[in-house]
Amino acid sequence: MRTLHRPARPAVRRLWITAVTAAVAATVAAAPLATAAPATAPQHTTAAVTKAPQSFLFQYTFNHHLKIGGGNFTVGGLVYLAVKFNNGAIFFHTNVTAQTHPVTPGGAIYVETTVASPCAPGNNGYAQAYDWTTQTWSPKLPVPICVPID
Repeated sequence: MRTLHRPARPAVRRLWITAVTAAVAATVAAAPLATAAPATAPQHTTAAVTKAPQSFLFQYTFNHHLKIGGGNFTVGGLVYLAVKFNNGAIFFHTNVTAQTHPVTPGGAIYVETTVASPCAPGNNGYAQAYDWTTQTWSPKLPVPICVPID
């Protein structure tokens, strides 16, 4: 058998080994010099990492009524939905159970209200939902509430 000849001269090989050894030694020596994060740094908790996205609402018209849909509620949990005038007076309210839906994320609600729709432009009210399980309100959704004028 024939032994392969190494192309590098012993001096070059020694220089390379010395450089690698120095780099490793510098890295190991610098590790204790690193400063720890200050005690006031924000700590990540499991609750913050696993927090569900905020619930949301959307509106559409079906069968000449205002329909409110929403998502990211607790699946199987009870959700209170209210449609109120801007002054806070309740026009429509109900409790529904959030269900899974192939398009809407999380627990979804779809409610047909008694509010006539469509009506004149302008939002004189809002819809808001309360998830009883998480005890959180959804953001307010501006909606038009049609009011008959006699």
